[in-house]
Amino acid sequence: MTGQDLRETLTTLLPDSVLLEAVNAAGFQERERRLEALLFLRAMVLSAASPSGGRQADIMRAYFQAGAPEVVRGSFYEWFGPKLEQVMNELVARAMAYAAAHPVDLPSFLAIAKDWRIVDSTTIKLDKRLKDVYRGAGDYAAVKIHKTMSVGCGTTVAYHLSPAREHDSKHLTIDESWRGYGLLIDLGYASLARLRDCERFGAYVVLRLKENWQPKVESIRRGEVTGTFAAGTDLDVLLAEDVLLLDGKVIDADVTVGSGSQAIRLRLVGVPAPATGRYCFFLTNLPATVGPRQVADLYRVRWEIEINNKLDKSSHRLDEIDARKPSAVNAMIAATIISSIVVCLLAHKHHLAQKAVQKGALRTSPPLHAGLLARMIASAAHRLASALDLRGAKATAEWETLAGILVHMGEDPNWRHKGTVLDHLRGWKAPPKRRKPARNPQ
Repeated sequence: MTGQDLRETLTTLLPDSVLLEAVNAAGFQERERRLEALLFLRAMVLSAASPSGGRQADIMRAYFQAGAPEVVRGSFYEWFGPKLEQVMNELVARAMAYAAAHPVDLPSFLAIAKDWRIVDSTTIKLDKRLKDVYRGAGDYAAVKIHKTMSVGCGTTVAYHLSPAREHDSKHLTIDESWRGYGLLIDLGYASLARLRDCERFGAYVVLRLKENWQPKVESIRRGEVTGTFAAGTDLDVLLAEDVLLLDGKVIDADVTVGSGSQAIRLRLVGVPAPATGRYCFFLTNLPATVGPRQVADLYRVRWEIEINNKLDKSSHRLDEIDARKPSAVNAMIAATIISSIVVCLLAHKHHLAQKAVQKGALRTSPPLHAGLLARMIASAAHRLASALDLRGAKATAEWETLAGILVHMGEDPNWRHKGTVLDHLRGWKAPPKRRKPARNPQ
């Protein structure tokens, strides 16, 4: 990551012109002497990972430390209203569009799709007074954040909110916008209607086989078959009668799921899991050129969104929102998403730069750890905000210095132990761990 990468990312997501345009469109800044809107919005995003108290208190602290005129705490909290929500919605939409426009980096066999998207949700509890708007599964308030993450860019490209009591599945719609993309989902989104929509709109999909589904096997291209069987035989029957053996070899079959006019033809792949001694079965509409083990490895990539949710919660304190108004909750969630996008895009740009100089399969330099990078950005928030106002050679030097600090302090200290799932799929290997020199016995 260079100073130019850092500068471009922040000036694109937090530029004066765009911030002021959003502020003016929402009518957010009514009295300039009481509210410096640019300082306030930058404080919301850049202070997200600085745990010094409540989220709103941290924003207030960062705002005043940036040189804004002081106001009493109650007046400051009044700014977290519908106008701020409108501004933050505008900024987060811009951030997600900017992220989605970046070049994707996918392992070669995944390039069959424009990009792969992971869809999942995460839930955070809120002040009980908000339960009329965001009702949880019990007598409490909670909001569910439905996220769509790009595998190729490593960051969130879409999200929306709902009361936590609502089921995940109703919040995913496959339409024309999914054509040419790949979809990774867990069983919470599994439905025959969704699989038919993927076929209808030309989207690739991978998900685990649901237990109560009974796929009917039409043909088997890989697997140990001990006898003949009629097309349309239930998978459970073939396994129970040892016609299809689970002998440690991969299985690749064409199956039909559903019945009558609602039936859909898919691939069923089975891969042994050495840790459990059992098989994992997956349904997909990927062509047979993508092998069973590759399908299983691809499904493992779905874990990337769990890592991203952890970044939002542990580093950007998504689950520490202490607001008591729906508009304030929505605005602070948007600020967290923007902060997360900044971190993930910087890590993505650093990875692309590493890839450009990569020689052979052995990784030659450490990747950036998203959590460490987030903490470094928070600790350098004031300096980063000041750098946005610099010009000329002084600005160039400052951005290079800041980028060097972020890379040095954000490198993954455990990078030699093992690579990520995506590194494995790309063919990159972690270098052997360095041995410490023996101590001089004298």
